[in-house]
Amino acid sequence: MKTISENACFGGKQGVYSHASEVCGGEMTFGLFMPAEAENDPVPVLWFLSGLTCTHENAMVKAGAQNWAAEQGIALIFPDTSPRGTGVANDEAYDLGQGAGFYVDATEAPWSPHFKMWSYLADELPTLIEDQFEVDMERQSITGHSMGGHGALTLAMNLEGRFRSVSAFAPICNPTASDWGRKQLGAYLGNDESTWTKHDAALLMKDKGFDGPVLIDTGTDDQFLDLLKLETLAEAATKRRQQMNFRMQPGYDHSYFFISTFMEDHVTFHAEALYA
Repeated sequence: MKTISENACFGGKQGVYSHASEVCGGEMTFGLFMPAEAENDPVPVLWFLSGLTCTHENAMVKAGAQNWAAEQGIALIFPDTSPRGTGVANDEAYDLGQGAGFYVDATEAPWSPHFKMWSYLADELPTLIEDQFEVDMERQSITGHSMGGHGALTLAMNLEGRFRSVSAFAPICNPTASDWGRKQLGAYLGNDESTWTKHDAALLMKDKGFDGPVLIDTGTDDQFLDLLKLETLAEAATKRRQQMNFRMQPGYDHSYFFISTFMEDHVTFHAEALYA
């Protein structure tokens, strides 16, 4: 593991690190905020998964999460959204290829050699962070934005018992039935749509739900509402009687101004589960 930068931040330390990833077949970068409490004891962890076109840096710089995580004594992990590099497949479209990994393990050419973001986040990166930092992986929660909200919800529902709570900002909820999903799932996973279902939050909510609290925030002026298909997740959660707080925030859009406005709520929500 290489240290790219470390900066004092709200009494703790905001670091950026890179490492050789076996599953992604190249160098991967992530951000990690460690609160002051980590100097004495392992601290609980909150993952933030970012959306299309983002790197590890977007949420780390724009979301304002470190202030609230420092108050709660929680570590924040900011992974990248895809593998990168000159030898990694890419596409001219912003919503496929580098910056658009969709948190799946690709099985189709030309994506399969590197695009293994599911295994990277489910197995490889947590193991590395547990080995290198004072974190308590028995206490994990997860959140994300847009494509990252999709990743947070699908990881949480598939990895049963891993996360104590899950939240999302304007998540892609039903990618198997959306233009933000069918294109990418078809490219990465092929035409057999039965392999897509584990990556659809609405279908997962209908099938298994989540054993813990869920918080969803979306702006009423979100310019991508039709692509997110939030109603499918809300309907599935209602039928399942899932513990979920589903909030439509008047006047807010899809941007980081929206995310930073409600970040305190989300960190506090997760802190209640992590310290229960």
